Amino acid sequence: MLPVLETPLVLIGLAGLLGYLLGSVPFGVVSARVFGLGDLRSIGSGNIGATNVLRTGSRKAAALTLIGDAGKGAVAVLAARVLLGEDAAQAAGLAAFLGHLYPVFLGLRGGKGVATFLGVLLALSWPVGLAACALWLAVAALMRFSSLAALLAALGAPGLAIVLDAPGITGLALVLAALVFWRHRENVARLLAGTEPRIGRKG
Repeated sequence: MLPVLETPLVLIGLAGLLGYLLGSVPFGVVSARVFGLGDLRSIGSGNIGATNVLRTGSRKAAALTLIGDAGKGAVAVLAARVLLGEDAAQAAGLAAFLGHLYPVFLGLRGGKGVATFLGVLLALSWPVGLAACALWLAVAALMRFSSLAALLAALGAPGLAIVLDAPGITGLALVLAALVFWRHRENVARLLAGTEPRIGRKG
């Protein structure tokens, strides 16, 4: 039996479209240009996220990227929730995440979505989002691998949603986690091979 939607499907689609466009804004590319760092896609791993921006040595640019990428996911969710309802908020969050992964402004070649993933979680359920952020920070601080921190935070998100009494977002958390793992498949291979670069390493 299909779930009953509280918002008309056409409006959910509109929320998704606007969320996707917002998610497509490449804050890493923008911040790199603002700080005179050049084309981020030709630096380090070529990724447009905050971790690769940090490899340039500019912590300010990396912080701006992190805030922007997380913020666009959160804003998409919160705006859709206020204007249309919870189902539209989830659709907008998923669409914003997909926009970061496959941005229309960069020929569908985007980032791995970790900051946007966390921003979406924070807006959907701040206790779940904070717990996922804490998990990411703990793993990153102990192991110094951004990718491993992202994978474990994504893996833990659905369980955190259940434990922290937010079962309504468990399904979306599972989908987002699966996409995070898909986008990190090369990192998984490097982690297993012992060749994954640690946080803060340039190049």
